[in-house]
This record gives sequence, structure tokens and C-alpha cells, in this order.
Amino acid sequence: MSTGQAAAEPAAPAKRSWREAAGVYLRRDVLVVLFLGFSAGLPLALSGSTLLVWMAESSVNLSTIGLFALVGTPYTIKFLWAPVVDALDIPILCRLFGRRRGWLIFSQIMLMAAIVFLGFQNPDVSPFMIALGAVLVALASATQDIVIDTYRVEKLDVSEQAAGVGAYVAAYRIGMLVSTAGALFIVSFFEKVQGFDKATAWTFGYIVMAAFVAVGMVTTLMAREPARSQEAAKVLTGENQLARVWKAAVGAFSEFLTRDAALAVLAFVILFKLCDAFVGAMTGPFVIRGMGYTREEYAAIVKGLGLAATLAGGFAGGFVARGLDLRTSLWLAAFLQMGSNLVFALQAVVPASYGMLAFVIVAENFTGAIGTVIFVAYLSALCQSPLHTATQYALLSALSAVGRTYISAPAGFVAAETGWFWFFVLSCLTALPSLALLWWLQSRGHFEALIRPTGKLSADD
Repeated sequence: MSTGQAAAEPAAPAKRSWREAAGVYLRRDVLVVLFLGFSAGLPLALSGSTLLVWMAESSVNLSTIGLFALVGTPYTIKFLWAPVVDALDIPILCRLFGRRRGWLIFSQIMLMAAIVFLGFQNPDVSPFMIALGAVLVALASATQDIVIDTYRVEKLDVSEQAAGVGAYVAAYRIGMLVSTAGALFIVSFFEKVQGFDKATAWTFGYIVMAAFVAVGMVTTLMAREPARSQEAAKVLTGENQLARVWKAAVGAFSEFLTRDAALAVLAFVILFKLCDAFVGAMTGPFVIRGMGYTREEYAAIVKGLGLAATLAGGFAGGFVARGLDLRTSLWLAAFLQMGSNLVFALQAVVPASYGMLAFVIVAENFTGAIGTVIFVAYLSALCQSPLHTATQYALLSALSAVGRTYISAPAGFVAAETGWFWFFVLSCLTALPSLALLWWLQSRGHFEALIRPTGKLSADD
């Protein structure tokens, strides 16, 4: 087979019918990822916003309540123990269910136990025990996130990754809704309808939330272990435990950095979402200070239409990526993100109205969700060795946050100097470096190389 023929093969997904592209959401493995998304979204608020409501109703002072933001730290540093997930097996569970499903069951058992433990604490008696419980929930939840991401990357075909991410994101938001508004309604039910005191009502509320973890556990039991993970398990058999952890950590770096154009790929990972993040950092100030809307008006539109647009955009991203090849999908996502910035520029020069604000927020959330789904599918395709999928994906996802967190920081200074219209126009320029890298990587055949390898693994991979 000629090189030209080999390079043309990955474009085959573009020939799929759109009906087939939509049908990917009904595939068993994608449905598994969907329900695992619910399990991942459920615990976040239980150690975050819902917990803060509980604290606000207690006698804990505001200074202490503010410090509870730190309990979310495990979510930002989870890559530190990702090599453990890659390298070690959970006794009994991994033997019964496989490497990935064994870790999933373990993290879900720990998560259920941590939520129940947190629920039995009383902030009026011991804020420290509440903080301990919240940290335990965050640790178990972050570990579950690592394993779910790893399972999705290894189990879904490259052409299914975007659909899997779209389904995951939608279910994740639903899980968050259950543990925020749902949890508060449940607590109110136990207190105001059943007549329990406030502390007992909160305990029962958290017990009910712990019971919802069973959704993820049942899904894990019904799931199938990724074939590549089973192959990796055979390769790792008999190795020293500490050596396996070390090799997973080092191997994640060395395997990636030996690939063609590795540094350019890492730069692309950092820069691709910068255009979206640059404007996202100033959306609130523009709508409230620049357009004169109240925070209640902004919140109503963002939380309502914004959430609906995000869910729709997530599914649309999976639909598009199933019908098109990965490189074409990335080009489309990049231009959609730039287009949404220009919608903000239009809002800056036309009279404010609820209809226009709704249009802007829907455009931003819809296109942003499409871009996120396709980009995560790309990150997933970069993780090709099941010996260290967890470590590589955790590192890549952390790296992708650099642009959002740090490079977009000067956005406020630019807006202050240029005014809102030119800020949004100029923000499109932040997409140019990633577009240049995308073109360069495409010219080198980078995307053809992302077809998942089928050869046998070795311990040196």
C-alpha cells in the first residue's frame, strides 16, 4: 500500500451517513460512558456548592466557610496518583472485573462510604470532621474521574470518542443537578415534610446522594473491560509493584516525547481552547458591567438557556465528529469558537435586549461545547498505550487548562485598553497560533498516526 493510500484511509468517517453518525449514541459502550458521566458529576457539589449551603445554615463562621474551597484540591492534582491507577491492581476486584473496572468499583465503593461519612458529621459540632469528610469525597471522586476517563479512552473507538464525550458531559451536568438542586429539595423534604431536625435532614440527604452512586456501580458491572487493558495486564504480570508505578509515570512522558512533533502537539493542546477561554474570562463583566444587566438576569439566562445550549452542543459535537474525520472536526470547532467571539462583538454595538443576550449566550455555550467535545476526543486519541493511559490523559487534560487559567489572564487588560467591541474582534487573533499548528500537524500526517495501534504490547512500550 502506498503512503498516499495510507494517508487517505482515516478520512473514511466522512463517508458515513448522518443517520449512522447519530446512531452512535445508542451503542452499548457509549451508553456505558453516559451513565458513568452521571456518576462522575454527582459528587462534585457534595464537597462544593451543596456543602457550602449546609455550612451557611450552621454556626460556622464565614472565614472558615471560605477555606472550604480548598477541599477541591484533589481535582486539580489528580495526575499525581494517576500512575498508581495505571500500574497497580486492586486485590480481588481487579482479578474479578479487570484492571479498569476493578478500579472503578473500588473508587465507587470509597465514594459511597465517604459521602455517608460526610453526611453523619455535624458542622456545629466539628467543622474539622466536615472538612475531612469533604476531602475524602473529593479524593474518591477525583480517582473515579481518572478511571472513567481512562476507560472511555481505551474502550471507545477513535470515531466514537466525541460521541462518548458528548454523552458524558450531558450526564455529568445532570449528575451535578441532582446533587445541587436535587439534594437541597431532598433535605427540605426530610426537614419540613418528615419533621426531622436540620442536622438529621442533612444526614439523610447525603445518604440518599450516596445511594445514587449505585448508578455508576451497576453501570460498571454491566460494562466490558477494554481489550487493550486486558493485554496490558498480561504485560505487567509479575513486575515489582513500585517498579510498575515508576515505569507508568516515566513511561507516560518518554513514550509521548519520542513521537513525531511531540512539542508542537503539546503547544497545540495548550493553545486550542485559548480563543474560547479568552472571551469566557470576560463574559460576566461584559454582560453585567458593559451591557448593564443585573446578575439575576444574567444568571437566569446563563443557567437556563446556557445549560440547554451546552447539552445540545455536546451532543452536536459527537454527531459532527462521527460524521467527519478528526482533523476536519478540529478545523470546524476552531472556526465556530472564533465565530462565537464575533457574536459578542455584535452585541457590543447593538442595543441591549433579552433576545440578543439569549442569542449570544446560546451561541457561546453551543459552539464552546462542540469545541470541547471534539478537543477531548483529540486528547483521547493521543493516549495510545494502555500501560499508562490514566497518566497521559490526566497530564494532557491538566496541560490543556494552562491556556484557560494562565494565558487568558491578560484579557481584562486588553478589554480595558481597547473597549468591548475591539476586544472581541481582537480575541479572534488568539486562535491564529493554534490554527497554524493545526495546519502544520496536518501537513506532517499527524492525524493519520492517531489510528489506534493494533500490535502487541511489551513492557518497554
